[in-house]
Amino acid sequence: MKYFFSFLIISCLAISCSNQPTDASESNNHETSETQKKRTRPIALNNAKIFEVNGVKKLYGGADSAQHFDISDCELKDEQFHYGIGRERFPALLQPEFISVTEADSLWADSSRFLLAYSDSEIKAYSVKDLTRHEIVNDQFNGRPIMAAYCILADLGAIYDRQYGEDDLTFALSGYTYYDDTVWDGLDGFVLWDRETESLWWPLVGKAVSGPLKGVKLQELDTGLWKDTDWKDIRTNYPNAQVLKSGQDYERPKEWPKLDDVAAIKANYTIQ
Repeated sequence: MKYFFSFLIISCLAISCSNQPTDASESNNHETSETQKKRTRPIALNNAKIFEVNGVKKLYGGADSAQHFDISDCELKDEQFHYGIGRERFPALLQPEFISVTEADSLWADSSRFLLAYSDSEIKAYSVKDLTRHEIVNDQFNGRPIMAAYCILADLGAIYDRQYGEDDLTFALSGYTYYDDTVWDGLDGFVLWDRETESLWWPLVGKAVSGPLKGVKLQELDTGLWKDTDWKDIRTNYPNAQVLKSGQDYERPKEWPKLDDVAAIKANYTIQ
């Protein structure tokens, strides 16, 4: 029951990604429907999720005041943030467990959707169904830190590189969604944060939007190393794949290492 509320939110919002229009009339109806849904989603600003503490603009991050985000330099608009359920409500995995294709075969239909990281030496499969619950899976692939991520609202799934020079970042969900009518057809997209600097990231524009790493690129893994596929493809062509185990959870860390010197990351990975 601990994560029922969070799961209910993302399950209900899945409707916004279905039933794509096929003609002009349906397109207008779809646009109207999306507008209506946006109006019914909790607006963070109206629900006192954005406030000031000692003159510093904050975004609510949880019951513990130490979890609030500093958004004094945020490039996103206050009124376009939705929700604000707390930054540790989703179980964004830190040490994922995997099972074999043989073990997983009875669990998935051929059409089940997956994100797959693949190479000659290692193959890892992340079901979109499980990613809908976790949103983020921090993992290792070929000895390199990666994350598999999926946003059910924008139907955006990708595998990203978490290594920035000599530093690694660890990602999770902020508890917020954000929309911009000029981006990704105006669909809401989940806002991420990294544990090392507590910067906020919006995958729909592919970069950090506030905090010490503002402007730094969210690095998609080389497209020759991952793909959006289905279980039939994995079962048939990647029998040695490691498949993300379903139903995982973990105790949220109370503290973690912070990255104070971000000069090298900013110099080498900022979007120009």
